[in-house]
Amino acid sequence: MDFFEVVEKRQSVRKYAARAVEPGQLNRILEAANRAPSAGNFQSYEIYVVSGEERRKALAAATFEQDFVAQAPVLLVFCTNPARCEYATREVCALEDASIACTFAMMAATALGLSSCWVGAFRPDAVAGVLGCPAGIVPAAILTIAYPDEQPERTTRREIRDLVHFAR
Repeated sequence: MDFFEVVEKRQSVRKYAARAVEPGQLNRILEAANRAPSAGNFQSYEIYVVSGEERRKALAAATFEQDFVAQAPVLLVFCTNPARCEYATREVCALEDASIACTFAMMAATALGLSSCWVGAFRPDAVAGVLGCPAGIVPAAILTIAYPDEQPERTTRREIRDLVHFAR
């Protein structure tokens, strides 16, 4: 699948097949996230891999009861680690780094025939507590990883002419 096919195929999936994600597939996703661009190459983020049922349920509760989160066999929680960044805008850079890494993981999952859903609605303190994050590590995104058990309708997008502005 070429890059543009991956972009076209990617969509948020919230129903998952009862099938484990193979360790090799997960490793490829993590390797893709690790190759993501990073401000100053400081890589000011951390990734927590969550596969245990109780912790997945606790994370679902922290997402305002989005129960589909607990149904995915693997959750990747991307957290900022501003202490790794040497720029004055370290919090912004860390959030960008975590977001880009999450995007790379999401696209890698799609390329491998897996599904994902980026979850941004959650209580950061609750997620950090479930994960046992040390001080200064702040959850930024949760990404479900699973084999799909649905093919949701394609969502609409704004027209390019309504989205893009050329400043000349």
